[in-house]
Amino acid sequence: MSQTPNSQSPALPATLDPVSFAQVDGDFAGFAQALGRSFARFGFAVISDHGLPQAKIEAALAAAKTFFALPTPAKLKYKVGLAGQRGYTPFGVETAKGQAHHDLKEFWHVGRDLPPGHPFRALMDENVWPDADTPEFREAVGWLYGALDAMGLKVLEAIAVWLGLDRGFFTPTVDAGNSVLRLLHYPPVSEDGPHIRAGAHEDINVITLLLGAEEAGLEVLDRSLGNDGGRWLPINPPPGALVVNIGDMLQRLTNHRLPSTTHRVVNPAPERRGCSRYSTPFFLHFNPDYEIRTLPGCVDEAHPDRYPQPITADAYLQERLREIKLA
Repeated sequence: MSQTPNSQSPALPATLDPVSFAQVDGDFAGFAQALGRSFARFGFAVISDHGLPQAKIEAALAAAKTFFALPTPAKLKYKVGLAGQRGYTPFGVETAKGQAHHDLKEFWHVGRDLPPGHPFRALMDENVWPDADTPEFREAVGWLYGALDAMGLKVLEAIAVWLGLDRGFFTPTVDAGNSVLRLLHYPPVSEDGPHIRAGAHEDINVITLLLGAEEAGLEVLDRSLGNDGGRWLPINPPPGALVVNIGDMLQRLTNHRLPSTTHRVVNPAPERRGCSRYSTPFFLHFNPDYEIRTLPGCVDEAHPDRYPQPITADAYLQERLREIKLA
């Protein structure tokens, strides 16, 4: 590792300004530094000009909306999979770690397709598809999975460069990872109550990629301004932008140099309570057998190793899934 992260970086940004993906071909080092500074400051970054075809994004979202509009018995036919990692998870199941009340959402998971005989097949269920009810779903949603998986590799290349690692450092660590595309539906909110659409939480995985949602609600906890618990910052990315955040696995690997930031989805204003909210986060994961061991370049006298005992990605995932009632 050529340098300690941030040791020679400019001052960290005060606002979550978009970083243009158009820099990748002409100034990858500049792109990596801008992303790294945003991640170090907020745990989040906004990438503009991502270049993914909007028509295909909208087709995937339309297929998801068609599925979620089905009657509940029809959707429950697809409630299968290991720890809810494939197919349909109904409303009222997931509960954020440490929260007393379940989230106000239902969702669908698509995972990686592995060839017959692959050693990780025992750890990853096969995908299920609602072909009989929404025949366009498989093609449209499958495309989105592949597009976000490829984009995630580009983001990890930038993170590697910012950390002073070889640009391709992360590629063999995630090429068969249990990465999941989650299609989320937050139904209309009928009244005030103790539940919110998604309780305050941090993501389990390496990084999460999220295309902009039609409805507002995503907020990030900024703890940088003192010890008063922090302030909630609304994240409203511009059209054609991608929100990316650091997950707990990468926070652990980097000894918290890249923070996994608490975030939530709050309930809408009264005039928008009759509207559903849809979003499509992609949770990029390490390969199940990857050993999450603190990077040597992220440990020094001022930053002792917080995690002297390594853990495999799959063991960490299963531990955390149990905490949020998905296992």
